Amino acid sequence: MKQLIVLLGVAGASLSAVFVRWSTAPSLVLVFYRMALTAALMTPVAALRCRKELAALGRREALLCGGSGVALGLHFTCYFESLRFTSIAASVVLVDTEVLFVALATVVLWKKRLSRRQWAAILLAFGGSAAVAMADSASGGADALLGDGLALLGAVFVAVYTMIGSVCRRTVSTTAYTYLVYFTAGTTVLLAALVRGTPLTGYGAVNLWMALGLAVFSTLLGHSVFSWGLKYLPAAFVSMAKLMEPVMAAVWGVLLFREMPGWPVLLGGGAIVAGLILYTRAEPAETGPVQAGKEPKS
Repeated sequence: MKQLIVLLGVAGASLSAVFVRWSTAPSLVLVFYRMALTAALMTPVAALRCRKELAALGRREALLCGGSGVALGLHFTCYFESLRFTSIAASVVLVDTEVLFVALATVVLWKKRLSRRQWAAILLAFGGSAAVAMADSASGGADALLGDGLALLGAVFVAVYTMIGSVCRRTVSTTAYTYLVYFTAGTTVLLAALVRGTPLTGYGAVNLWMALGLAVFSTLLGHSVFSWGLKYLPAAFVSMAKLMEPVMAAVWGVLLFREMPGWPVLLGGGAIVAGLILYTRAEPAETGPVQAGKEPKS
């Protein structure tokens, strides 16, 4: 039953691309709506379960949670914007390379040694990313290539979010951490929208409904389920389950938007997923400073 709940969480997370495609508001505004609604829905729970913890939070923990929230806000903005330029299949599979950026960062920052199988997995996945980018460039031109670049940048930001979050979660509860992160992510994109002069209203009710769908299905019933699952299930199962997200998102793209990926994108995406699976299976249960795959993505 617990495994089924996690798989339903993956399905909820995979709907994020659909909600973004159905929206018309700028990415900054949509991310702000999503995070604001999520934080609002979580406020009663946070007040009941972790009010004292939040009040007693130290400066270091607060800054780390804030930094994680900034990275998450930038991740969502890049990911949402990428869907304006490239296909759902290409965007989701590229943004899912997060775990590989985490792995590379641990090599640089913590001098972690990777096995040959892990290096092979990284090369396979990034080779697939290059194939997707080249295929999109040939078929969609500069706009599609821009979308691919934004998706990869989104993967970098969510990798930063994961790495900081792995430190925060040692001392901060899941409810307190996610509440602070979502609140900070919303504040980050709000400030960015104000600096850019992007209006926050006037986009119609459809965007509020899409943001509510993102908050409920993709965040609370998606990402939060991953965190819940890690308490009861092996991290390897949760990580492997999350790899179904690009597959589900691509299916939504075909069914709802008639976005049939070409063979180069399918092959490149297949190489990325294969690389992620190979890396996940080669990853030991404990990864030192960062436990890959322990924090949800998008």
